[in-house]
Amino acid sequence: MDLGIEGKWALVCAASKGLGKGCAAALVREGVNVVITARGDEALQATAAELRALNPKVSVQALAGDITTLEGRAAALAACPQVDILVNNAGGPPPGDFRDWDREAWIKAVDANMLTPIELMKATVDKMAERGFGRVVNITSGAVKAPIDVLGLSNGARSGLTGFVAGLARQSKLAAANVTINNLLPGVFDTDRVRNTSMGAAAKLGKTVEEVLAQRRATIPAQRFGTADEFGAFCAFMCSAHAAYLTGQNILLDGGAYPGTF
Repeated sequence: MDLGIEGKWALVCAASKGLGKGCAAALVREGVNVVITARGDEALQATAAELRALNPKVSVQALAGDITTLEGRAAALAACPQVDILVNNAGGPPPGDFRDWDREAWIKAVDANMLTPIELMKATVDKMAERGFGRVVNITSGAVKAPIDVLGLSNGARSGLTGFVAGLARQSKLAAANVTINNLLPGVFDTDRVRNTSMGAAAKLGKTVEEVLAQRRATIPAQRFGTADEFGAFCAFMCSAHAAYLTGQNILLDGGAYPGTF
């Protein structure tokens, strides 16, 4: 299927690895020019080289920096001639007990996982509307639908973003101008973050990392973790010309792990 986005420009955040990288790769395969951001320059440049090899016809710009800062956002936006597609992504805050989190921990979580995506949307969606095309995909978490007790910082910040998007996406001056805003909610995917959190759980439980991972797989009806490539492919469709009637939605990709009807 031709997604109808060849030649568009995308800004993909936290794209040096994991789900962000998967999204950037899928867009590049569709002929989309990309600006990718991440904090670590070495991994980012390596990813940029991989993306250029996937499709030599597109432009791939790699900009290392902290997207959660005003300076980082300004630099990323300046590197992109125009933002037709925005993929908001940021690593989730650490797990823990809310009794141990001070105000600074909460502000950091809200800044990264709620306010930064909002600021990037503020900087781009009206210009998308003027051009008659725009796609925003916010990578949030399956925990928005089924909160995880030790991920309170993430539950709170990402739920705040979800509520904000529910209103913004339904503004007629955006929706009627072919600008869609949706959230993509990953369940458990085979990423460095999952392996790192599993290492902590393994140490706490006195088990091996592989034992912990196996237990997590067993709770998923699909009996496996998702891959960054399939996540990216779904993101690319949400950014396509064919997804113009999809907006204000929370799309859950979790292999059937969420047990609810709605």
